Amino acid sequence: VILYDASLLDHATPVLFDRSAWAGAPRAPGDSGGRGATLFIDWPPPGVETSRPGQHWVLRHYHRGGAVGRILDDGFLWLGEERTRAMREWRLLAWMWSRGLPSPRPVAAHVRRRGLTYTADLVTVLMPGVEPLSTRLGRAPLPAEGWARVGACIRRFHDAGVWHADLNAHNLQISGADEVFLLDFDRGRRRHDGPGWRRANLARLRRSLDKISRDGRARFDEAGWRALE
Repeated sequence: VILYDASLLDHATPVLFDRSAWAGAPRAPGDSGGRGATLFIDWPPPGVETSRPGQHWVLRHYHRGGAVGRILDDGFLWLGEERTRAMREWRLLAWMWSRGLPSPRPVAAHVRRRGLTYTADLVTVLMPGVEPLSTRLGRAPLPAEGWARVGACIRRFHDAGVWHADLNAHNLQISGADEVFLLDFDRGRRRHDGPGWRRANLARLRRSLDKISRDGRARFDEAGWRALE
């Protein structure tokens, strides 16, 4: 099953998600590579005709993490098409994009069922000129106004009732113009309950920042956190 944005793509076929068609595509920074690598792709590939100008996209294959991932790798339990991770993330991204939230624009979601399990892929529009907050902090401390922009970005998602399942210093992205974006909404969802999840979201980010600071990979201090808050 393929779900796609017809304003970006004439017609979506499995070749879009075929990693062998993108053998020379660069990997996302920090990606360890292999079959689950996140790729930066230029559409269309050689031999595919389209009426649209060339576009720059990101292709991500869903993989499991942790101990379960060592057994099932990229297989997920089939509970219905609309409950697959790719379809849920695509629809959340489309909803956020329609409301102007600073997140990637979805292009296509792909789900392939194999009996009781499925595999999945997601293609989004590449956000040009951005880098992870963790990378930016590795070069130099972020000024107070930069931390305030990070906090304002997170607040926009919280005000919209959007919960990010893994808010960390890598998923927050900063452009050369100091604009802040949030990506990777796998398992994210909209919530309408109390404020506890928002506090937990921020606590997860704080743990991420503390970790990369302890490891010596970034420069982060309490003043920056206060500016974010």
